[in-house]
Amino acid sequence: MLEPSNNNELPVIPAKRYFTIGEVSELCAVKPHVLRYWEQEFTELSPVKRRGNRRYYQRHDVLMIRQIRSLLYEQGYTIGGARAHLTRDEAKDEVTLTKQLIHEMVDELEDILELLK
Repeated sequence: MLEPSNNNELPVIPAKRYFTIGEVSELCAVKPHVLRYWEQEFTELSPVKRRGNRRYYQRHDVLMIRQIRSLLYEQGYTIGGARAHLTRDEAKDEVTLTKQLIHEMVDELEDILELLK
């Protein structure tokens, strides 16, 4: 995610369910045409589209855009490098979640074994 120092530069994300592309543009300091381009490049970024193809971003989309912005503008990643970095992060999260689930299952099975004894 963003470094704490970089978070201070961007406005606080209001407690709303949906944000327009203009609002996200201001919240993330990125122009709307760049946001539309990033939607094509990053599959993780997919705002809800409603009437007239209007985009409505959710909080997790805004956080993802801030992370992409940080990778590209502050950490010097290319689009491909940022995409790979995000994919690696997702893979790490999945592995961590899987390990956690396995440990919970083992604990439950050990409890069941104790009950059966």
